[in-house]
Amino acid sequence: MSFVRGLQCRECARTYPVAAVHVCEFCFGPLEVAYDYDAISRALSRDKLAARAPNMWRYAELLPLDQPPTVGVQVGGTPLQRAKNLEKRLGVRELWIKNDAVCHPTLSFKDRVVSVALSKARELGMEAVGCASTGNLANSVAANAAAAGMSAYVFVPQDLERSKILGTMVYGARVVGIAGTYDDVNRLCSEVAGKYGWAFVNVNVRPFYAEGSKSLAFEVADQLGWRVPDHIVAPMASGSLVTKIEKAFRELRKVGLLPEGPGPVLHGGQGAGCSPISDAIRAGGESYKPVKTPTGIAKSLAIGNPADGFYAARAIRDSGGHAASATDEEIVAAMRLLAETEGIFTETAGGVTLAATQKLLDEGRIRKDACIVVCVTGNGLKTTDPLESAIGAPSVIPASLKAFDELYRQDTSRAA
Repeated sequence: MSFVRGLQCRECARTYPVAAVHVCEFCFGPLEVAYDYDAISRALSRDKLAARAPNMWRYAELLPLDQPPTVGVQVGGTPLQRAKNLEKRLGVRELWIKNDAVCHPTLSFKDRVVSVALSKARELGMEAVGCASTGNLANSVAANAAAAGMSAYVFVPQDLERSKILGTMVYGARVVGIAGTYDDVNRLCSEVAGKYGWAFVNVNVRPFYAEGSKSLAFEVADQLGWRVPDHIVAPMASGSLVTKIEKAFRELRKVGLLPEGPGPVLHGGQGAGCSPISDAIRAGGESYKPVKTPTGIAKSLAIGNPADGFYAARAIRDSGGHAASATDEEIVAAMRLLAETEGIFTETAGGVTLAATQKLLDEGRIRKDACIVVCVTGNGLKTTDPLESAIGAPSVIPASLKAFDELYRQDTSRAA
């Protein structure tokens, strides 16, 4: 049974039937999925959820499919890990890592949104899919399309990390590098989607695609024993993830899975080389200035003209939250800190999120006695280049106990 009522414009509230459209024809505002929350509240309970498989589809009533998913049926259910070692390093009381670096099948939270988008494309009778991507989305569209037997065209900036291009082409997708920024790529994809009628996950089926992000927040609440964390910190590229975390907690209250109450306070992080949303928030506003030429190592977040930038800034402001940007050096340091304290290898976006968390703690924007959730959205094995100079090479010794004894003596004297 579907609980989707249709699509609704975020700006003028006009309604539309379910279709592959993403912009209001009257005011050009973005469309999002509207649900029958009264019916969902009668159909859902915590006990019913507890009896279901531990993946994102246990929250199916709050996702925009009319039928069971046909793509990505094992996506989600990633760990919410208590970071006790990191708590001590940062001097905080309660810190959790929502670790989508191990999401199935391509090790990023993009598997959540893609599984929804491709399943919906199937329902709409669309068999060819595509996307504009800075890396993780390309991997996920290619992998999930291959598993679903759908043809895929993936458009990326030509200077994308080689590891992410390889991690897309291996699935057989047609990968097209564009001489330009992500925003140039995105504009071309809008034209291709319009001409060929393909399901571009972050263009014409974006309203459904974006809903998949809510599952991350649903899992956080569920894994905390239906407790609302005080603060959630997330990376920002288009800004969609932050807006959907806000929507998810609002929906959980509407359907009675969470009691009425405040929070969570939302915070966002961006790389200093491309931080239009963070800059707008720190300046006290919501309107952002697009970045024409993004720089820095956080390429997966390098969207100079973010589609949901205004809405992300508003969601953060309305929650009482804030934002911060991180330099390349701070990103690498945070990646190493997370790996060395909690055994979690995140990509640069996760380094951004943890570095932003550290800054917001230092500024007093996040209380040290609060329950804090940090979102790690991708795996470090995808972006090893930034760490190569920072990590260095291993020690090399002869195959003798005497040589090791000398190495061990040096290590212990340095530690002392």
